[in-house]
Amino acid sequence: MTMASKREPSPSMRMRKIALVICEGETEERYINLLKKWYKSPIRIVSHIEGTKITQSLVDNRTRELKLSKYDKVHTFLMYDMDVPSINEKLLACKAEMLLSNPCFEIWILLHAKDQKSAISTDALIKELKKSATVWRSYSKTNFADTQEAFLKSNIDTATARAKNLKELQNPSSGVYKLIELLKKDESKYQGTGAKNGR
Repeated sequence: MTMASKREPSPSMRMRKIALVICEGETEERYINLLKKWYKSPIRIVSHIEGTKITQSLVDNRTRELKLSKYDKVHTFLMYDMDVPSINEKLLACKAEMLLSNPCFEIWILLHAKDQKSAISTDALIKELKKSATVWRSYSKTNFADTQEAFLKSNIDTATARAKNLKELQNPSSGVYKLIELLKKDESKYQGTGAKNGR
């Protein structure tokens, strides 16, 4: 066996990038699953529904569970609604990347259809979403229809641009775009490397 074959892979070759998304409920997790399907990023996305019991200790434990070796790099995100003040205090006390939506996750969906700039309540937001485009008339938190998935995918850049123009944490706002930008950045790097290697 030659010396070259005995060499261990470099740390960059062994490093796993993991996006841990701790979220409030099933709607957010379904959306995360869409991102997994859409982006061929080398980043592994792991979601955990934790509801209202979010604490720094829980965040630390979930992060530690995924970091199996010293080469693993875990990006920890919190994807939550901001319409419950008591939960906001717990969220903002945690050390993680915030993907918070104010008042709720549906503001991120609405930004795919229209540029919402004025403050809005959760109930009014759902009504506004349902009349924003034909595909959202039958919107339900339990599932995304195929037409809704297609709408989200084709308008994601528009939603990102609109979200970036809103003031973070204020009503209305959504930080979901930060995860998407991370996935897009690594996807383009990954595809560039693959092209260079003739893959």
